[in-house]
Amino acid sequence: MSAEHPVKKLNAEVARKIAAGEVIDRPNAIVRELLDNAIDSEPSSIQVEIESGGIEKVRVVDNGCGMTKEDLSACARPHATSKILTETDLLRLTTLGFRGEALSSIAAVCRLSVISGGWKMRASVTEDHIIEPVSPVTGTIVQAEGLFENFPARRLFLKRPASEMLMCRNTFIEKALPHPDIAFTFTSDGERRLTLESGVSLKKRFVQAAGQNEDESLFYEISGSSGGEKPDWSFTVVIGEPGVSRPNKKDIFIFVNGRRIAEYSLVQAIEYGGQGYFPNGTYPVASLFVTMNPELVDFNIHPAKKEARFKDLSGLHHGVSSSLRNFFHQYTVKTMVENRSAPENSGPELDIGAVSSAPHYKAEENISDDMSRIIMHRGSDEFHNPGAREYGGSAEDDGRSRFFPDPAGSVPLQQDTVREQTSVQYSIEHSATAEHPQKNREQSLADAALDEQQHEEGAFRFIGSTLGTFLVAEKGDTLYIIDKHAAHERILYNRIMADQGKVQELLVPYEITTENDADDAYLADIRAELKRIGFSIKNCGSGRWEISSVPERWNGTETDLYHALLDRRLDPSEVISSIAAMSACKAAVKDGYILDDETAAHLAEEALSLPDPHCPHGRPIWTTITRAELFTLVKRT
Repeated sequence: MSAEHPVKKLNAEVARKIAAGEVIDRPNAIVRELLDNAIDSEPSSIQVEIESGGIEKVRVVDNGCGMTKEDLSACARPHATSKILTETDLLRLTTLGFRGEALSSIAAVCRLSVISGGWKMRASVTEDHIIEPVSPVTGTIVQAEGLFENFPARRLFLKRPASEMLMCRNTFIEKALPHPDIAFTFTSDGERRLTLESGVSLKKRFVQAAGQNEDESLFYEISGSSGGEKPDWSFTVVIGEPGVSRPNKKDIFIFVNGRRIAEYSLVQAIEYGGQGYFPNGTYPVASLFVTMNPELVDFNIHPAKKEARFKDLSGLHHGVSSSLRNFFHQYTVKTMVENRSAPENSGPELDIGAVSSAPHYKAEENISDDMSRIIMHRGSDEFHNPGAREYGGSAEDDGRSRFFPDPAGSVPLQQDTVREQTSVQYSIEHSATAEHPQKNREQSLADAALDEQQHEEGAFRFIGSTLGTFLVAEKGDTLYIIDKHAAHERILYNRIMADQGKVQELLVPYEITTENDADDAYLADIRAELKRIGFSIKNCGSGRWEISSVPERWNGTETDLYHALLDRRLDPSEVISSIAAMSACKAAVKDGYILDDETAAHLAEEALSLPDPHCPHGRPIWTTITRAELFTLVKRT
């Protein structure tokens, strides 16, 4: 440096305040650090009290193991901790606190006092670990008063007490969510704002603490693990049914070993698991609780421990997404099958029992057999496909095309021709009716009698197309509204999946470059399975992999394959399914395509005979309205 600005060492007080500012930036940071220490003491109850949004006072009381006089005399000194001894302990963290900077940082910007056993310690900028005897207490009481009194420039940047209180409350909730075995209370300015009882399920704790407006019965717990006697990871997801949705991702929480962290890939796993089951543009309400081997995750990368570094998240990512996808598939099939076979006197609200035809859900789950009061939603948003862009097409795109594929295998017709034929046919029928009223009246009566006979026998009857998107059919006492794009997409998908195994050699092989050893290990593990479905892949060294052949139906790019294998970490068996789904989506009839009655009727009938009434992306192919429901809607008895 120049002579005018020489390098010099900061005095201890300034250095301490700078270090404290990295940890304590506002009242909720005090709540966060003190709750970490309180939870580590293994209590059965914790009380948090604040005044003026935590600016004037934060008080945390626990009934945990407490501290000795010797502990109190050293606890607020820089980097004083009982959690670790050496740097290698950072690789095996089992506690929330570990760096020993919390109490020291609080004492640098507040007046700190700690009471435990029969002793009280006071520390601040003006007091240094003053120890005095007090009446014995169980556990520990920590109090921080007058935040930034000795740092007025920082105090100016605090928000109003009401805003600071909300942030303290949110931090309190984050800490309480993954610990349903502990009772928590939150009090602000003498008023108790939140009480959480102990000994409850994660689902109940999530619904109560996060303040969800929906009933607890609309949420479910789905669990899974990496397997083995001592699994590397296990998880429980608390998630709402498709009717519980939000316009953003703010209500998706990720917890790893009791800490809430920001981890995009795990939020993405929850999105992938629910893709196609939530209305377009909305997201689930969910909380993921992960327990992971401490040696596989590093929390020591962020001052507030809001982020973590993982050795490999691919297995956990796949476990979460596939478990949720299986759950929602089973949930939707159960709902639709029960609705399909509902008794005639049932109303719009159905009691859902066990459904033997539903696919077996392999992951551990906590799904009640009495999934009661589930309503078949018929909003138009259900028929949009939030995942279509990812797979290269949608139910609404390419509406300008003049041709449509015919699922019956007939020659494609131009849209204009179909419109003209329909118009002419209507004119002829109308004219015949006018010229032969008696004959047509008799024919109408005969048709009505035939319809009644078909209705009684439960036979399929195609009614027509509506709104450019849906086919309407009748079967028994039920009216079916069928999404023709989703139905055609599933039919084409099934045909593609039934015709696997054919391979095409590439004139110019694909090349994939991995980013780390974990990616190389992953590709090596799945190489045999990729070969089985048509991908010949060879390791050329230095992170470069060469693909010389692909399945015959593959119409993706090198980049598509990279994303499928290394970004989304799809199982090899799912790669071909993703390919088939993408191909079927692009080939299926689109929104606005006009089908002749014969083709539409064939498509509708085939749709109702599908063993799985979902498109490959998970959207329901049809919904129903029963005779009893229609009677209820028009107030008919």
